[in-house]
Amino acid sequence: MKKILVVTLILTMVTLMFAGCQSSDKETKTGDNTGVSNEKTNDEEKPFRVAYIARAQADSFAAWLANAVMEEADKYDNIKVDVFDGQASDDTENSLIENAITNKYDAVIIQPNNGEAQRPYAEKAVKAGIITITTNARIDGIEGASSVDADPYLQAAVNAQAAIDQIPENANVVVLKGPPGNFHADKRYESWQKEFFEKRPDVKVVGEEIANWNKDEAMNYMETWVQANDKIDAIIAMNDNMAAGAIEVIKDNPKYKDILAYGVDGTAEAALLIKDGLMTSTCLQSAYDLAESLLDTANKLLTGEEKQIDIDIDCPLINSENVDDTIEMHKKAGAL
Repeated sequence: MKKILVVTLILTMVTLMFAGCQSSDKETKTGDNTGVSNEKTNDEEKPFRVAYIARAQADSFAAWLANAVMEEADKYDNIKVDVFDGQASDDTENSLIENAITNKYDAVIIQPNNGEAQRPYAEKAVKAGIITITTNARIDGIEGASSVDADPYLQAAVNAQAAIDQIPENANVVVLKGPPGNFHADKRYESWQKEFFEKRPDVKVVGEEIANWNKDEAMNYMETWVQANDKIDAIIAMNDNMAAGAIEVIKDNPKYKDILAYGVDGTAEAALLIKDGLMTSTCLQSAYDLAESLLDTANKLLTGEEKQIDIDIDCPLINSENVDDTIEMHKKAGAL
């Protein structure tokens, strides 16, 4: 995770973050589908300015994605990306979007903390003529905005369908949920309900809490559940970060040597936990694939090659049989 630690997330102080960024180089980028902006006037050589607003640096996947976006941006001579940390706060994230509008960024990429809370601000960006892309999770239904994402229902379903045969009869399980209102959190939870719990009525949920994608919150809940229950057979988490937090609590306790654990994201930490036999499976939501698609999408929209793009990346299952491929992917990227 060294590279993630190296990420230069430009933090949130609004007055600082846009200091000196007031643009006098107003540009119009209503391309004519020729692949070239046809109305830039005085400063053709200047790169397009893109504001990437990350959900939270403390979220391991969000940090991975922000890092991947910065690395991918280095491949584009015509694009300059500034990354801002939303700090898992709707107020902070909304302020960052408003300031991207004020400072006339050419494009804004929004990784929402809560899609519905950011929706009106994303709509403001579109109305201001700024190319607007939502990602992880997309905010559906904003006319004029584009999106790059993965299907959260499928991400959970590949785990849930495997768990049907893995979780023992009459098992006790605990469930860790993401923030309510978040498209990915809600859809992954819905998927587990339909793809697993409705088909396995013998399974009992002995603990279920919202841990907000957060490892520390997941640890706290798991500590409580371990004290309150004689037996826990499986951890069902809506992301890897929360699964890793729950595993941290019981990993050295022989009583839980056979516990199963499921997540989503395919982070470097989760891959190592699977390799060590501490985690059962996850679904790869490759930040590298998302970043590649985000920059490609931004470039096509900024140059006028496309008017709107909405795409999903793949979501393969990672388990002990194929985890070496994911570990190798993270090693090549410098994350391990």
